[in-house]
Amino acid sequence: MRVIGLTGGIGSGKSLAAEYFADLGAIVIDADQLARSAIERGSTGFDAVVNVFGDSILKNGDIDRRALGELVFKNPELKVKLENIIHPWVRNEFEEAVASLKGDEVLVYEIPLMHETNAQDRFDVVITVEAAMENRISRLRAKGLHISEIESRIAAQATREQRESIADFLIENDGSEDDLLRKVENIWDELADGDVKK
Repeated sequence: MRVIGLTGGIGSGKSLAAEYFADLGAIVIDADQLARSAIERGSTGFDAVVNVFGDSILKNGDIDRRALGELVFKNPELKVKLENIIHPWVRNEFEEAVASLKGDEVLVYEIPLMHETNAQDRFDVVITVEAAMENRISRLRAKGLHISEIESRIAAQATREQRESIADFLIENDGSEDDLLRKVENIWDELADGDVKK
């Protein structure tokens, strides 16, 4: 049984790497997706967020994630309040997923804020996906983010050096999608051989 933490800066390509791990047979869980589920309409997290941030973050009865994101990226105190609502629920979901693993199943947990939440000790292996800043920015621009949003989100995350300091594997993702796939396959094969030392 192996639990892999997959991290990387925004725009690095970690979600595509996660898809490749899934194709190879891993069970993949996205911490961001869990965080979204934690505050969906009808959840206790939804009520807690509206109590803290007010109705201004609502759009058609749902939480407007972009409006919420802009608030918390500008205000560290609000960011902590949001994390205190979301993180315990997400952590519980992760722990349940780990407990349900059977036999030789491998769980890959995509977690952007691994260094920031000091979560590396929860994993048998940590992988970080990194890319040159200009490539990250161009990928995020292609997704429709404004440069001011990109800059504030990058500034709010750990540095590349901090992520590398906790990683067992580094994937440089500055080439093609095929290049990334080959790098993921190489790590998968190495993990299957059981040679990794923490």
